[in-house]
Amino acid sequence: MLPVKQQLDIIQRGAEEILPLEELQRKLERAVAQNRPLIVKQGFDPTAPDLHLGHAVGLRKLRQFQDLGHRVVFLIGDFTGLIGDPSGRSETRKAMTREDVIANAETYRRQVGKILDMDRLEVRFNSEWCAPLTFEDVLRLASQYTVARMLERDDFAKRYADGRPISIMEFLYPLARMIEREDFKQRLADGRPISMHELLYPLVQGYDSVMLEADIEVGGTDQKFNLLVGRQFQQAHGQEPQVILTLPLLEGITGDGEKMSKSLGNTIGIMEPAGEIFGKTMSIPDALLPVYFRLASALPAAEVEEDLRALEAGGVNPVLLKRKLGRHLADLYAGEGQGAEAEAAFDRIFVQKDLPEDMPEGRYPAGEELWIVRLLQEGGLVKSASDARRMLGQGAVSVDGLKVEDPDFNLRLEPGGEAVIKVGKRRFFKVLAS
Repeated sequence: MLPVKQQLDIIQRGAEEILPLEELQRKLERAVAQNRPLIVKQGFDPTAPDLHLGHAVGLRKLRQFQDLGHRVVFLIGDFTGLIGDPSGRSETRKAMTREDVIANAETYRRQVGKILDMDRLEVRFNSEWCAPLTFEDVLRLASQYTVARMLERDDFAKRYADGRPISIMEFLYPLARMIEREDFKQRLADGRPISMHELLYPLVQGYDSVMLEADIEVGGTDQKFNLLVGRQFQQAHGQEPQVILTLPLLEGITGDGEKMSKSLGNTIGIMEPAGEIFGKTMSIPDALLPVYFRLASALPAAEVEEDLRALEAGGVNPVLLKRKLGRHLADLYAGEGQGAEAEAAFDRIFVQKDLPEDMPEGRYPAGEELWIVRLLQEGGLVKSASDARRMLGQGAVSVDGLKVEDPDFNLRLEPGGEAVIKVGKRRFFKVLAS
């Protein structure tokens, strides 16, 4: 293992908070002295089948721990995925079916190898220990956290000692205040419901840390409360509490302040084709370039800071840095050399105004009226009819370069004719008359 100071320098790079830092130092000193790797955990709920650059922020930190010689546990929350993680969301996330969870979890296993060393990775599923829990076990877990923390409030402690009642609403509101969850407070203020399972979710995540005997847990800043619960649960079970390491949340490519999320459609997926990765990178607002270079790239830190100093001083065009980042990300996830090819294809379409060479095609009878919504769906340009209508309403659809906004528009081709449908900047479908 590297000396403790060098390890600390690497671990702190890009971290938002490390709590408590002095405990991390002590753990590292003991690990070096005993040549015993630390157990580093991060949990992922398989709520969508594809990982994106937002997930990659945590995965890259886990890879750093692997390279430092520590034992990394990639925890798939197949049990909690059935509940739905409400952290940082304005509404309760819908629970998933077990079939969806299992299918998504399997794709996670295949994808993380793009970043993590699979030969040194331990993959676990929290259904191993959560599924066998009885209701009595759940109540015992709840008692280890909620009652103890509630009674830290002077007013609750006095009323509890006097035998005076505490209503459920009083329990919910102080808990929301106590954990400083802005989403909970806003929902309470708006009269929107908060389900009891949302309050139990952190207990399950904390129990994961107990079962894995984690030394360190990594997570986004929106997971801070849940990670702290893990510390308290470990103490209650006679374990040394984990150190928590939070990482900044990567904002989505639309630049509207929302974190990168599959459900919001603002992601760059690590399994996407090089052209999609490069094109989406080119759409990132200039103001987000520093965040993406620091959080999403694997470029050397010194090189990143040099580029960003030049950007701040006006010594480099932001477009050039976007191109550099786009090539780098395409090479990183689609394969070496893919970035240059994606850039060339991008220039043919958007700079030279050429059409892509490999766009999908569909053949239809000449003279037949072809409904635009049907064509958008069959061309794979949209996910559903409602999605097609939304894209038309946004003015994102064109046929042979002419914008189409009418959802009742019909295309008719003469024998031997063809037309190119375009959605957004990068999706094309050629319609041919048979």
